[in-house]
Amino acid sequence: MSTPTQIRPDRQRTELLTLIAASAAQLSRPWDRLATAQQDLLATLELIQPGVGATRQARAAVNEFNQQVAQFDRDARAFTTRWAATDLPTAYRDGALQALRRANRSITRFRWTVDHQATVTPLTAVFYADLIRRIQETVRRAQAFARAAQDAVRDVVVGRHHDGIDRTKLASDHPLDKVIYADQSRHPVASWARSALSWQGVVSANAGAVNTARWELGAEWMQCVDGPECGFVSHEDTDHASGTIRSLDDAAMYPAAHHGCIREWIPRPDLNGRTDIESGDSI
Repeated sequence: MSTPTQIRPDRQRTELLTLIAASAAQLSRPWDRLATAQQDLLATLELIQPGVGATRQARAAVNEFNQQVAQFDRDARAFTTRWAATDLPTAYRDGALQALRRANRSITRFRWTVDHQATVTPLTAVFYADLIRRIQETVRRAQAFARAAQDAVRDVVVGRHHDGIDRTKLASDHPLDKVIYADQSRHPVASWARSALSWQGVVSANAGAVNTARWELGAEWMQCVDGPECGFVSHEDTDHASGTIRSLDDAAMYPAAHHGCIREWIPRPDLNGRTDIESGDSI
């Protein structure tokens, strides 16, 4: 079974991965600043001892931290709005253009048809909501930390604790430099950001490729390009994906298999009408 073009790294896929890396670094910065503000607050409260002005000093430090929390919220939301409104639709469009080139078709322009718009709008809305939920969760955890820190320093001021605040425990109980998953596992913000944006960017680009194959090229089959050990449904799936031919519906259902997946889809309109092919066949 011949391929329509040699499989090699595509310029626009390289650009997508570069965008994801740069965007993940940008998304991490508000978290970095918030974690620094947390350590600054702890350092300030650690020095407070009972006496005149202690309560006022503690209150001022906590208020400054709360201002940093509000700034984090604004900065992280601004990034997310731009990512969902501009970057993800661009990834979708570039995935469509890549599909046209990989199919060796003369069509070189992409149009935002009603069908494409109807796909990308809910897709980016879901991804936007996912990131906003993570931001909201971080704000709630930061606010809980501020309350706990204020309670701890109050105990010091009134003489209930003579050894000062327990800085290590406060930081451990309220880790603002980590993202906490549903299973309560903690992950560095930078790792989470790369994983989340990689998933969203690759899924958007691959959705553009699959939909272009369906609507512009009339293709019935897609060729999967993936890591050699990656399964089709999940990384551990024994049905390895790379080098296989899949139906359009299968490709649309599993545009990627897992966070960090490098999967790409190549339209195969040259295989239309073939009756000797089943989804999952290797080439």
